[in-house]
Amino acid sequence: MKNIYTWDAKPARRNLTVADIKAKKGKEKLTQVTANTADEAHAAGEASIDMLICDSKNVEIVRKGNSELFLTAALVIPEYPTDSDLLRGAFKALAQGADAVMTARSMSIVSLLANEDIPVMGHLGLVPRKSTWVGGLRAVGKNADEAFDLFKKFKRLENAGAFSVEAEVIPGPVLSEISKRTSLITVSLGSGKGGDVTYLFMEDICGENAEAPKHAKSFGNIYKLREMIKEERIKSLKEFRKSSLDEKFPSDQETAKINDREFELFMEKSEIFEIIENK
Repeated sequence: MKNIYTWDAKPARRNLTVADIKAKKGKEKLTQVTANTADEAHAAGEASIDMLICDSKNVEIVRKGNSELFLTAALVIPEYPTDSDLLRGAFKALAQGADAVMTARSMSIVSLLANEDIPVMGHLGLVPRKSTWVGGLRAVGKNADEAFDLFKKFKRLENAGAFSVEAEVIPGPVLSEISKRTSLITVSLGSGKGGDVTYLFMEDICGENAEAPKHAKSFGNIYKLREMIKEERIKSLKEFRKSSLDEKFPSDQETAKINDREFELFMEKSEIFEIIENK
């Protein structure tokens, strides 16, 4: 565990620093998952996950669940349309406890951030928000020309000042070879074992949806548990209504008690009160 100062000049402890991550390239595999709630961040820490990534608006929430894991804040494109918006959003996320930011914007934007010594993760391969340019949601780099173009983008991103890159749905052998030829920390999402960091969304890992994407694997089945909870909730509500209408609930067991003598006194006082009121 390393002692650091946050960008808000507050002392903190981290499992990893940027320097640590760069030093592990090609030597030690790391893991990264999404976390956008305190519970998710806590679970990741308990499971010894190495790195977290969250929406930039959730940094404070995530830090309540885990204050020590290396955290990247994703600067979602529509929320930061201008350069000044993006820079302001990056500094805000860092001040709230993020250690790096992720952007799928242009190389000039990466340089804008990197020139302020902000650790930047880029995004190459399949960038879902830009998928119209590659004909939809598909693997990128499946032919020689496209793979070579992708390699050149990795080098441009490296030269722009990024320290890492989310490499999404790139053929495994392609990413493996590119990773050997760049100083970027390659974060593989659906791109095989050749990246420096293996990354999946927490909702996919935990099986929170009916089906996981092709590039993901579910290691749990929270979806099934949630469906069971829904069914149990409906069943319980139906039983409550039926029992109420049948006057089986509430029974004596669920009803507050009063001493017989105290009840008699209550009735006497009530009757006297009504007589007086009706005069």
